[in-house]
Amino acid sequence: MYSYLLPEFTIERKTDRCIKCRVCERQCPFGGHKYDPDFDAMSSNEEVCAGCQRCAVFCPTGALCIQPHPSQYKTNYNWTKEKFQDLKKQAETGGIILTGSGNDKPYKVYWDHLVLNASQVTNPSIDPLREPMELRTFLGKKHDTLEIAMNEEGIEIKSELNPNKMIEIPVAFSAMSYGAISYQAFKSLAMAAKEVGTLFNTGEGGMPLEMRGEYGGNTVVQCASGRFGVDSEYLNCASIVEIKIGQGAKPGIGGHLPGEKVSFNVARNRMIPEGTDAISPAPQHDIYSIEDLSMLIYALKEATNYTKPISVKIAAVHHVAAIASGIVRAGADIVAIDGIRGGTGSAPKIIRDNIGIPIELALAAVDKRLRDEGIRNKCSVIAAGGFRCSGDILKAIALGADAVYIGTAALVAMGCTLCQKCYTGKCSWGICTQDPYLSKRLNPEIVSAKLVNLLRSWEREIKEMLGGMGINAIESIRGNRDHLRGVGLEGWELDVLGVKGAGE
Repeated sequence: MYSYLLPEFTIERKTDRCIKCRVCERQCPFGGHKYDPDFDAMSSNEEVCAGCQRCAVFCPTGALCIQPHPSQYKTNYNWTKEKFQDLKKQAETGGIILTGSGNDKPYKVYWDHLVLNASQVTNPSIDPLREPMELRTFLGKKHDTLEIAMNEEGIEIKSELNPNKMIEIPVAFSAMSYGAISYQAFKSLAMAAKEVGTLFNTGEGGMPLEMRGEYGGNTVVQCASGRFGVDSEYLNCASIVEIKIGQGAKPGIGGHLPGEKVSFNVARNRMIPEGTDAISPAPQHDIYSIEDLSMLIYALKEATNYTKPISVKIAAVHHVAAIASGIVRAGADIVAIDGIRGGTGSAPKIIRDNIGIPIELALAAVDKRLRDEGIRNKCSVIAAGGFRCSGDILKAIALGADAVYIGTAALVAMGCTLCQKCYTGKCSWGICTQDPYLSKRLNPEIVSAKLVNLLRSWEREIKEMLGGMGINAIESIRGNRDHLRGVGLEGWELDVLGVKGAGE
């Protein structure tokens, strides 16, 4: 069938610079470049170009420029080019349109409408270069009160403490499974988490046996609907066990790792036959109520001898505050909330773009609900879904988060250009692929160093911002919305966020 689709990108080749080295041909997994020996010339196929920029970056003479294709349909604010293209794709294929990465629609980014406070005159600021700043965060359930006693050695805590996990900075790597991403990318996250003293999340694809001993102390393992790779050793090698109910990019549906991505190692890790599709059902088939969830939470606590915090991850949806309250009362030590801009390796485009709510509103609603019910100390809250910089993170903590998960930001640090072709398994940068030729492009030593640099730079920036506010510990701003003001927000938005307008 002849396709009526317009190309997404145009490939401009400067022939006076092109030396026909064929680097672009080798770098593009989609077949966007081809050498013709008969004419001794390079040609381009714009119809398959994903706009990943790999060829342009590696062209030794700078002969390539990849830009959005200039061809447009007649301007119509209701029928945009994207809607045209989607309709034509479905008319040609009869299938659901898949995509990768997070929601790219122009929903309001509330972080850009919130501003932080600073000390002036009456409350002196702090210089983080000269005075200690505390960013350590403890994830898990906290006591209402502590029973203490004085003895010759000092203060003794008599109360039996709940299991908590200490991280050096309130930032962790969100769930990205081995299978959805390459082994090299997976290991890079683990190496960086260990170096910085934070956590990485295995996602629902299990934990490679050879990594458990070295990186288990910095690992969050998931127990998802597919139960891939879940056994006693898997649960006990980690610091935190997370029950995945949903994710921000595709709330309410399961997952599907196609068989071509299930290599020998991926299959061994997930405990499934090589080359078979890995299907994660939409629901967890043993959870149909809060009571069922509580049974699984305590089953996991029993399996780990009550030594590890149990987290429950949900997507940010309507009534998220009530859902989070039920999760805490069911016994969870941590609630992770993933907003509408959360990323994914593969999701139906219609789901990613239309279901869920922004993490800013969900986080504020959950924190307020838990405080109003007097159970905020019963859990830690981790926010996820579209965090781009340290400013977003500090604002999230002021809204009530204990820590945040970052996923897309980490992938961008690795080299990702958000071409949204993750689901094809042809990632040019070696991140979302199981192709050995492509995945070897990613060197864990180099990439983990970039991730460490990213987290270290954010750590310094957070300390600078806290110092400017006259605060020397991250705990002092957690849930402290007096340090936030809204700009360009409507009254109902300010009410949900629990902040005042700028100038008040």
